[in-house]
Amino acid sequence: MASKKSASSSSGSAVSALRAGKSAGGSGHGPTLWENAKAVLFTVAVFLLVRTFLLEAYRIPSGSMIPTLLVGDWLFVNKLAYGPHVPLTTINLPGYDDPARGDVVVFVSPNQLDQPDDPTPTLVKRLVAVGGDTVWMRGGLFYLNGIPQRQGFAASQNPKGDGGFSHPLFQWQKPFEVRGTAAGDPPAQPTLDDWGPLVVPPGMLFMLGDNRYDSKDGRYWGFVPRENVRGRPVFVYYSYRADESDRPLPFLTDIRWGRIGDIIR
Repeated sequence: MASKKSASSSSGSAVSALRAGKSAGGSGHGPTLWENAKAVLFTVAVFLLVRTFLLEAYRIPSGSMIPTLLVGDWLFVNKLAYGPHVPLTTINLPGYDDPARGDVVVFVSPNQLDQPDDPTPTLVKRLVAVGGDTVWMRGGLFYLNGIPQRQGFAASQNPKGDGGFSHPLFQWQKPFEVRGTAAGDPPAQPTLDDWGPLVVPPGMLFMLGDNRYDSKDGRYWGFVPRENVRGRPVFVYYSYRADESDRPLPFLTDIRWGRIGDIIR
């Protein structure tokens, strides 16, 4: 009888422990500080791996890519497509695709002499020419290898600016100018609307903004080395009227619901 009573008492203790959320043989203590720290470190490591090699968020701060991208758009950028960059190194890992003409691309800008506080910002523009291409612009119309590249209707509705505007930064073009082409000789002084012909060197890319009169792009700072490319924007995951809203807290009260999920082309 004594042994049965002992067994019954042991069984009751085990049930009580289970009801209390403890193991009958355990110490009854919750996760240790080290276990919690390991869980946090693992989460951070996964986040950094995804951010470095797969996807990264990017915010549009200016109107240089209107109407494709608007101020206040937040994008997911596919970093794996063109080959992720290893931070703090000059190493780019292989990607599964190459930047192609017409792609919208995120990249590190060539050195911009006129902004010493941020000389190499990360930018997003449209890739319009690759190594070996000949490019020029006449009357605001861009030509690629002799073929005019008219923008779509939406982009053509962007406000026009002073096409005769020139800037000392345009002088980078001079060593790359070519003569005797169907485009005629380059103008003595390049302007926003009239420059080139230029030949894009091997391993280099040429970028323009879709909003041609409100875009500081390749016309100002030149060709982009292929290794500067950081990714391809995929879609808009959040958007609000950052530059035109008169509502308080526009990031909450003036969201562009219709843009969320838009694929970037």
